[in-house]
Amino acid sequence: MIDNDGYRKNVGIVLCNSQNKLLICKRLGEESWQFPQGGFEENENAESAMFRELFEEIGLKKNDVLILGETKSWLKYDLPKKYQRKTNNRLCIGQKQKWFLLRLITDDSNISFLNSKRPEFDSWQWVEDKKPIEIVINFKRDVYKKALEELIPIIKNQINGL
Repeated sequence: MIDNDGYRKNVGIVLCNSQNKLLICKRLGEESWQFPQGGFEENENAESAMFRELFEEIGLKKNDVLILGETKSWLKYDLPKKYQRKTNNRLCIGQKQKWFLLRLITDDSNISFLNSKRPEFDSWQWVEDKKPIEIVINFKRDVYKKALEELIPIIKNQINGL
């Protein structure tokens, strides 16, 4: 689903654990790390796309997480030319994403990469909130920074009882 400006609708998932560390995943067969994310399917809204991607990419279900927040607006990034491609005869120049902040409320042993015909990841780890910006591929860095600037205060407010 590519909009008139060439951006594919997408959701991004920031998952935190009870120690307020964030889940970052290593792309299958690569040395690049990112948050789970994925595109919308026909007739999906942002929340339903997020729950589908959550299960497909990391094996978690609705009852494994609590939604803490989401970004107020769409965040966009452009793909380098070598990654741009046509889908349904439309050139995809980048992604526009709605980001969700989730808290894992069950055990992280439920995380699994085996729920998709084509797994995207082969490893994961919990990291401090600054680490994802340091290690994500450069063309996604600004979106990660904006998403975390908006979502991390939600975690900090919970810690402070606000």
